[in-house]
This record gives sequence, structure tokens and C-alpha cells, in this order.
Amino acid sequence: MTISLKMQKKTLVNVLGVVYAHVKTSDGGDLYLTRFAEPYQKHFDIENWYEPNWFNTHRIKLKGTGSVYKLPTKEVDGKSLSLVYKNCRVGEDVPLDTHTLQEFCDAEFNSPWEEFSLVMEMREGQYGPKELKISTQHPMAIYVPPDIMQMWQSGRSKTKINRIRAKHPGIDLDILKQYKMIYEWIEGYNLTEIFEFINVDDNEYLQHLKTLNNIVIADLNKKGYLVADMKPEHIIISEIDTERIRKIGWKKTSDSTKEQVYYLYNLIDMRKYSLVDYELLLRTPKHEEEVKYSRRHSYLDDQQNRFIPTPLPDHLTSMEVFGVPYIYGHTESTGGHLWVVGKNARLFDYFLPERWRKTPSIRLSENKEIFYTITKDNIHLVWETSRVGELPGEDEERFSSRISEFGINSPFEEFAIAHKLNQNGIPCVYVRAIYMTGTGKIEASSDIRKYESHKNILDPEGNPILQENHNYITIRGYYNGPDEWVAEQTGPLYVPVDLSRAVIKGLIDKIHCRMLLKKVKENLKDVGYDGLLLKPNDLLLATNSKDEIMRDNTGNPMVIICNFELIWKMSDVNHVNS
Repeated sequence: MTISLKMQKKTLVNVLGVVYAHVKTSDGGDLYLTRFAEPYQKHFDIENWYEPNWFNTHRIKLKGTGSVYKLPTKEVDGKSLSLVYKNCRVGEDVPLDTHTLQEFCDAEFNSPWEEFSLVMEMREGQYGPKELKISTQHPMAIYVPPDIMQMWQSGRSKTKINRIRAKHPGIDLDILKQYKMIYEWIEGYNLTEIFEFINVDDNEYLQHLKTLNNIVIADLNKKGYLVADMKPEHIIISEIDTERIRKIGWKKTSDSTKEQVYYLYNLIDMRKYSLVDYELLLRTPKHEEEVKYSRRHSYLDDQQNRFIPTPLPDHLTSMEVFGVPYIYGHTESTGGHLWVVGKNARLFDYFLPERWRKTPSIRLSENKEIFYTITKDNIHLVWETSRVGELPGEDEERFSSRISEFGINSPFEEFAIAHKLNQNGIPCVYVRAIYMTGTGKIEASSDIRKYESHKNILDPEGNPILQENHNYITIRGYYNGPDEWVAEQTGPLYVPVDLSRAVIKGLIDKIHCRMLLKKVKENLKDVGYDGLLLKPNDLLLATNSKDEIMRDNTGNPMVIICNFELIWKMSDVNHVNS
């Protein structure tokens, strides 16, 4: 028995600034409805558009390289919707022509969330001349079927998949899922179809298409956007205006063709056209930089105020774990979960995996999965795959008995330790967010003690926050100075360097390095923590552009702790020993 959408629980989620009504479909999939689709929820019941017999009988394949179809819904309450349905090609190779490939060699298909976000942004038209509006289709819904594809079924580039997996372990569930994007159909004809009604020779035809295409490209550029594969087929003239062009041609006079062409150019000049196909839509470099600048400064302001509560949207929840407040929510693009430190709900979107998982990264350790990246919002972050549930590595043999005795900290324990140490005046890197991947964990955990100790700490849905069958990634700030200082700076910031590298660079000598390490361990002991296993590369110095070391109020080098895996409360250590 099919369950209609109206019987399903609806929740609101926000992904990259677009609010969706999320419902589980009768086939076990997920459907995300935009504000344009919400009045027609019944039409998007799986039985009313995606039921196999209806879908296979009524869909019409559209020209192009992707799987794009025109599809009517069944009639609901006396009305049928005309839709455009297509499979998202994120992760696939982009089949661009030589000219386009040279200009946009790094072009990548947008994820469904990025595409809808950009289309919504372009529709609002806040950037560029206010009088210039770019008309688009209404983005209606994203449908995610319940099935996970095999690699050979996806049609996606194996090279791209391997590269993403190598850089971003455990966060590629979306690569193996189908995303079906649904837009409202626009009645009309594209430019190449319109010229079927205009009697011009091949040379004139190609010249007109190129000129008209360039006019639209210029309009997009003024509004801060470009399409990597922009072509006349993406430019739609309404059915009414197309009919007028046809009627002019019926005159069959010597000037009728000129009149048709003049009328068409006038339509384009007056922006009486619509743009379709957005999988390679992106911001211009100038617009992108301005967005990054704006978002980065908003981010820094919000980070300063991260512990001041803001109103919570319906899709987010506040919770506390080990004394640390979090904003909790789902990462819809990967099926994961996210805990963002603080009480400021505006910070949540900055840590969605699509903001940082595909950005270029630098590996910071030979032995651990730890990477430095600059996110799509121009935010400097370090992310690390948690080793909770693992036993000591080869490089930790001499500490193996101690690590085996107390266990590697969970991400939530790490963040609680960092939070408490900062409160006690011991400088630590800023811990920002914990991400639980949507993918299942491949290797079984060797040490399940942390999962047992955390099993009664539940998320708002009633599930344990620490689950043995998932990977966890901790996200922290790339330390370039205190938050309140960084937010006020327009010039160069500090650069972090660990104590081992500081010795190599000649910033400090080995004796000074050992003294600083010893002092940190003593400071930890004074506030009730065991940091005996800390190593020089677990501690940072911050240097300015002149390689001058940032100093504390006493004039000594400020040493910042950046690794909390093997720091334990003295009370816990004594309890185990007893």
C-alpha cells in the first residue's frame, strides 16, 4: 500500500541557504521540496510522477548529453504540472568542447544542493544591476531514491571518484547515490529551434546564434554568473513571442526575414528570455571573491559570538555534550550528522561537507588523516579523521600500553578537553565542528570501550552520538590568531608552526623546544589533566610575516595545543589505575 506525502512527517531543512520541506517517500527515498513546490505536494507523491508505468509512458527525452526529460504529473485536484526531470551528473567528467575546455578546464558539475542554491541566488538578483533580471525555471524538488549505486552503474569518472576518496575518506556517500532534480517546465523554444522559422543561410544562422549567445553571456556576467558550457540551446523564448516570430514569416515578403531577426534581437535586448540548464552554472571570479569575503567576515563575527544563542530554525537543535554546547543537525547531501560548537545557528551552514570536502587540501601528517583546506567560504580549517576505537599505531609503540589502558579519546571528549583547557587559560586551537559521515565504517573497531561509555548519550532523534559503524571527522580552526583579533584584521595574519618544524626552521632550538613541551605538560597537570604523551608536533607556535613568534602576557612564546586524542583527565587516569 502506497503512503502519500500528506501522511508522512514533514521537516524543514536548510542546505546552502535554501529551505526545503523534507519528507520520506513511499519507496523509502527522500524528497526535498522548495517553496515553489510546497503548494503542490500531492503532485510530487511518487505515485503521481515516478510510478514506473506512468514515467516510462509519459516522459519525453530532451536533446542534450544528460538524461533530461519533460514529464507531466498525473492530474491532482484537477491540475497537472509540467516538469523537467534530470539526473544530477556530479562526479562525472564534463564533456566540454575544446574552446570551452581551455577556458574552464576546472569545470565540475554542481551537486544538486549547489545548483539549486545558485539558481535561487541568481533569481533573487541581489548582485549586479538591480534593473537586470535573469529569468529561470523554478527549482521544484530534489528526489533521492533509496538505492545505492554500484561504481560501474554510476557512469561517473573512476579517476574523480578515486581522487575524492583519497582526499576525503568516508564522506563520499553522495557519489554513489542518484540525485534526481525537478524543475518547472517553461513553455517556449530555444534559439536553435526558433531559427527553424527564420529563412537565413547557414553562415548567417551561425553568426546570429553566436551574437545572441554572447549578449546573454554578457547579461550573466553583469549579474555575476557564467555557465561553463553556455550555448543557444539554453536560451528560451516564450511560446507567445515565438508564435509572433512565426507569423511575421508568414508574410513572405523580402523584409519579413529581417523583421523576424530584428524582433528576436529586440526580445534578447529586453531580456525577454529564460535561461535553462544550470549544472555548470557558477559565479564569476569577482562575484565569488566578494561572496567569500562577505561570508568570511560574517563567519568571523559569528564565531566571536558563538556562545550567544540565536533563534533556531526548525531543522536544527541545540544540545550539550560533556559541557560543550552544540548546534546539531543533518547533512542532507551525505546522509551524515553535524555538531557545530556554540549556540549560534548561523554557523551551521559553514561546516556542511559540501563547503569543504571538495576544496583543495594539504595533508599535514604522514601518519594521520589530517588535512588543511580553505573552504568555499574562504575559511581556513583543519579536518581530521578521528581514531576513536583504534589501537596504537606503529609510531606509538613505546606508548602502546598507556594508550591501550586509557583509550583514544572520542571527538566529543577531545572537544570537551579543548573547551575546558581554554577556559582554564591554557591556549588551544579552536574546535569548530564534529561531522559523522553518512557512509558505513569499513574496518571494525578494535577498541569498543568509548562506544560503550557513550551509548547513553543520545542525539535529538534518540540515537547514540557515537556509533561504531560510522567514521567521525573533527574540524578545527587553522590557528592564525585569537578569534577576536582575527575578526578585526585586514592585513596578514599569524601562521601556525608546530614545535618540531619550529626547530627545523630555526625559530627555536631543541633545548627551548623541550622546555616549552615540559611547561605545557606541567600546566595541564596543574588543572587536572594528563598530557604525558604530548609530542612537539602536538603543539603550535604562531608566527607573523617576519617569523616573529606570538607571545603571551608574560612575554614568553604562546604555545597552543592542537591534539587532544591522548590527553586525559587525571581523575579518569587515577580511576583506571586504582
